[in-house]
Amino acid sequence: MTDISPPMLHATGISKFFPGTVALDNVELTLQRGEIHALLGENGAGKSTLIKCLTGVYRRDGGQIVLDGETVDPTSTHHSQTLGIGTVYQEVNLLPNLTVAENLYLGRQPMRGPFLDRRRMNADARRSLRSFGIEIDPSQPLSTFSVAIQQVVAIARAVEMSGKVLILDEPTASLDQDEVQFLFSVIRKLKERGLAVVFITHFLDQVFDLCDCATVLRNGQMVGHLDLKTASRNDVITMMLGRQLAAQIKAAPPKAGAKTLLQIDGLQKTGMLDAFNLDLNEGEVVGLAGLLGSGRTETANLIFGAVKADHGQMRLRGQDIQVRNPRSAVAHGFALCPEDRKTEGIVGDLSVRDNIALALQARQGWLRPIPRRKVEEIAQHYVRTLDIRLANLDMPIRLLSGGNQQKAILARWLATDPDFLILDEPTRGIDIGAHAEIIALIGRLQQDGMALLVASSEMEELVAYSNRVIVLRDRKQVGELTGDEITSDNIIRAIAAEPTGEIAQ
Repeated sequence: MTDISPPMLHATGISKFFPGTVALDNVELTLQRGEIHALLGENGAGKSTLIKCLTGVYRRDGGQIVLDGETVDPTSTHHSQTLGIGTVYQEVNLLPNLTVAENLYLGRQPMRGPFLDRRRMNADARRSLRSFGIEIDPSQPLSTFSVAIQQVVAIARAVEMSGKVLILDEPTASLDQDEVQFLFSVIRKLKERGLAVVFITHFLDQVFDLCDCATVLRNGQMVGHLDLKTASRNDVITMMLGRQLAAQIKAAPPKAGAKTLLQIDGLQKTGMLDAFNLDLNEGEVVGLAGLLGSGRTETANLIFGAVKADHGQMRLRGQDIQVRNPRSAVAHGFALCPEDRKTEGIVGDLSVRDNIALALQARQGWLRPIPRRKVEEIAQHYVRTLDIRLANLDMPIRLLSGGNQQKAILARWLATDPDFLILDEPTRGIDIGAHAEIIALIGRLQQDGMALLVASSEMEELVAYSNRVIVLRDRKQVGELTGDEITSDNIIRAIAAEPTGEIAQ
């Protein structure tokens, strides 16, 4: 029988603008009572902005929110809680030095006259947590319990304060498998109570295990709603990533007789990335494909020594090497352009000239400064070669556009003359012109004999420049495509493969 009861929450036409950016464009979200609803999308899709509009963190620029039949206008997180919308984030926003009960009832403690009724508070906390299947002593400090228990305490607090809609933003990111299943049992109890639960995660297996339906955002727009009882992983991933079915440019094959540059065997970081294997030839581009959270960035950082591996071995031109940190990686001819150029790439207040020379100077040592004239020559060369648009080399790099910042970071590493270049999302957040220039640059570097490992969420890009594509899922290496196998459809199918190894149809 079809449920015809009105939704618990119906948000329509939600729009949010920032200077120069449309963060949300006429987005719709409908939540039914007793429903676990996945909100999906890659980075920049608009998930966080939508949640902030629903909970009063941002004032929306358009649209309407109807909660339990009443039009509401949340003006703050506290206001949204009083209306009935609660949120729990990945990082538990509680006070670990206080007891469980104090955290649960902070700001609304039971009083007996002018005094805190601690006995009643502890009894109420014990009763509340028992309803979630937890038997603990609520008089103990929160810090003495596991992250999973702390998450449930945060959920219990949000439910008691709100009680209509609960938004869970990446709640399982720090949990092991047993803790995830424990948390899921708690969420299912909330479903039985009739709450509408929004579940945000990058782990698709968890989405299909827990959720009833999904809304997918891409580039600030809602691209679809899916019933997860009938949808496949392929359906979800295709909707999340999008694709163009037009004919695509194919990467040039590596030159005949190219020598093996790098061999990686069983590189692993416990809890972060399962064993990763790669043989990479000179003049070869290997793409890393996978959804956000699949392990692309973790793989790049592990190879570059930004994260120290627990296990594994690397050989460079047949010789065993140890990459303990980025400095030793650079000494071996490695280079890495990170995913987040603003926090991990540029030094915003330094000049463009100094940013370009940074890696070369670090490799040479700070006690042996590169002559100013040489720095000027290097910077001028790469400004011309990469067509970096700027007023002058003295300007702070933070004043450049995103695309020109990205080209300056590429210039920094190309100045070190690397043998092996790792690019993590090299075209994210840049204009169309710079985007095309970086794609062309990858092709030129390959033809010049450089080996590249490129992590990207853009399927068409991977097809355009990759000789091979390694597919990651849930921080594991799950497949590899070569030659004519490298198409957008095949990459998506490999990402969407069932855990048993069967490709979702």
